[in-house]
Amino acid sequence: MEGLIQTITVYAIPVLLAITLHEAAHGYVARMFGDTTAYAAGRVTLNPLKHIDPIGTIIVPAAILLLAKLAGGPGFLFGWAKPVPVNFARLRNPKQDMVWVAGAGPASNLLMAIGWALFLKSQFALGLHEAFFTEMAKAGILVNIGLMALNLLPVPPLDGGRIVVGLLPHRLAYQFARIEPYGLFIVLALLATNTLGFFLEPFYHFGLAVVEIFL
Repeated sequence: MEGLIQTITVYAIPVLLAITLHEAAHGYVARMFGDTTAYAAGRVTLNPLKHIDPIGTIIVPAAILLLAKLAGGPGFLFGWAKPVPVNFARLRNPKQDMVWVAGAGPASNLLMAIGWALFLKSQFALGLHEAFFTEMAKAGILVNIGLMALNLLPVPPLDGGRIVVGLLPHRLAYQFARIEPYGLFIVLALLATNTLGFFLEPFYHFGLAVVEIFL
């Protein structure tokens, strides 16, 4: 139990920041391109209390950490926050701007992973060897790269799926967008068949390659 509490303590801040800033980024970029829905709802903010979903932000990540601890493996940590409301019809160029709004979430996670990498590097540069902060920095890198990779999966309503919809010609985009009601089931099926990692691997390795530049 003590080991689990230590693990949760290490991961708490990285997970909270990764999930909530991801959502805030969507709202901020949507506002830039003309949709003030999220701003009017008070969701373009760095206040995590505005974004926390009790299930997705707290219970699910904690349960995954517990199961991973019991199994003796790292597990695949993921979670979610309250989705930021975006009215794509209110964007100045809905189809084109959708790509930027959707991409803002994963981009924020990549930037946070870089930030944690610089934090880790600064500890070594200053000769600091505090295990807690070292582990937190490593957790910050892994959590953000994992969240980025998951959201770039080209399955709507994930960000990667919305990016694909924005890039495809109108007719193909419409047909592809029709699978959105089944997107969650597709992800769960990939997870259940242990093939999700295969599809996420290219995005994960890309993120790690970028982060390593700063280490």
